[in-house]
This record gives sequence, structure tokens and C-alpha cells, in this order.
Amino acid sequence: MKVRPLWSVLVTTSPDAEEAVGELLETVFRQSPNAYLDAETGTATVSVFLEQRPSRLARAGISEGLGRIKSCGLNPGPGRVEFRRVPREDWAESWKRHFPPMTFGRALLVKPTWSRRRPVKGQAVVVIDPGLSFGTGQHPTTRFCLQQLVHCRKAGLARSFLDIGTGSGILAIAAAKLGYEPVEAFDFDSDAVRIARANSDLNKVRPKITRGDLRALPKRGAREFDVVAANLIANVLIEERGRIAARLRQGGALILAGILAREFPAVQRKFEEAGFRLTCSSAEGEWRSGVMVKK
Repeated sequence: MKVRPLWSVLVTTSPDAEEAVGELLETVFRQSPNAYLDAETGTATVSVFLEQRPSRLARAGISEGLGRIKSCGLNPGPGRVEFRRVPREDWAESWKRHFPPMTFGRALLVKPTWSRRRPVKGQAVVVIDPGLSFGTGQHPTTRFCLQQLVHCRKAGLARSFLDIGTGSGILAIAAAKLGYEPVEAFDFDSDAVRIARANSDLNKVRPKITRGDLRALPKRGAREFDVVAANLIANVLIEERGRIAARLRQGGALILAGILAREFPAVQRKFEEAGFRLTCSSAEGEWRSGVMVKK
């Protein structure tokens, strides 16, 4: 019996519009999309796989939807739409090409479970797969956080770490692997907490991962950490800077990420008003991240 191929629909867009494009494809095709970021080009590709060739009506729906996204003020980037026939036997493996192993110097290797990449001597390894995992390290803001976790270590000295909005748990897991102690993390999303704990078990580490709402935490009397990561959107960082600051010891490093480049100056200014100074920052595509030290 001849096996019919699948059809793939791919939309190349900007990281800023990735979520909106994903919602568009889900609305048109009633299927959850996949998405990946190309670190070299700074573009995002959102895709779905179909049993049948997309209809003219569906194609028109995508075109109209991209127009609506642009009219809402989001930059759709290239906005290129492609329709491809995909051999069914290749489908299950094809998307894996977009999640290669990543190294952070000789200190850290992050890879998916199917990768055979071996660490160099002394290199910590984090194993994490894409999917419903809220972050695999491919996004530039997550990569920045991982780079800074490596940079903020101090030889022979245990440093504590707090991950605010842990998502997949990748930062907490990496911190534990890199020797931070204690390591704590929380997220408002119960699914994220469940997945982060599962990823921790996969990596054989046990950071303390709990469900919590940053907005509900006290502003005083909190436990202080040497390093805090907050990979959150700009308005949350600004509104809750007091609660974030309360969790960092004096002289500690605050890793701020998840910020659009155009919004970063406002975030920087508000944290400087709260007693922080910027020590480094990095921009990639439409994103900018930074490290601020509590004076």
C-alpha cells in the first residue's frame, strides 16, 4: 500500500510575531503549530503538518491573518509562506534538525535526548527536548541567561540561584549542574511547574520548583540569593521590580531577559532608580537582555 505524503505549511516571521502567527495557523488548521528560531538569521519559522493539501480558502486565511497581525503593530518580518510535500517517513525526524546541541564554553552543554554529542571533560550537561517545554535554550533570551549563569560562577564558592518564571526549568537545572546551591525556581503556570519537575528528574537534579505568583510575594523579609534570573516581559519586570530586588543580596547579579530591544531602556531606567547598575547587555534580533548588580 502506497503511503501518501504529508503537507507542511511554514511561515517565516519575526520573533516578535511568532506567537501571533502560531495562533493564526492554529485557527486556520485546528492544529497546534511547531516553532523554532534560527539564531543566524534572527527569524522564526512556525509550521503545521497536514494530511491533505491546504485549500485555497486556508491559503487566503493565512494571507489575511498576516495582514491583520501587521495592522496590529507587530512586525511580521519576512512573512514568507511556503507549502511543501513532506515524505511521511521523514516527518517525525525532520524537525529535529532545528534543535542542535549548544555549548557555552567548556562549562555547559545543552542538548536534546536524541543527540549523541558528548561533553568535554568537566562540562556539565543539560538534556531537554522541545515541545510543550516552555524553553529549550534556542531563544536568544534563554541563551543569554545560560551564558550569564556560566559567567557568574565563582570557583570554589557555592552561589545561590533563584529562577523567576522558570518555564521548562532549564535555567534552574543548568544552575544545579553548574554547582549553584541552593537552587530555587517558581512559575505561575502549573503546567510549567509540572514539566520543569519532569525535566529536573530527567537530568537527575532536584532544585526546589514550586508554583508561585511574583505579584503575590512580599516585598520585605524575603530570602536573598546571589544570582536571580527574571526572563519576563518588560511591564512585569517594571511593575514588580521591588519584589524582584527583595530577593537579591547586595552585590548580587540580576539577569534580566525576555525584553524587546525598544523596551529595554525603560526597564534599565526603572531598575537603576531602584538601586541597580547595568554591567553588561546583549542584543539579538528584536531582543535585548542585560545583567544588573544591586548596589
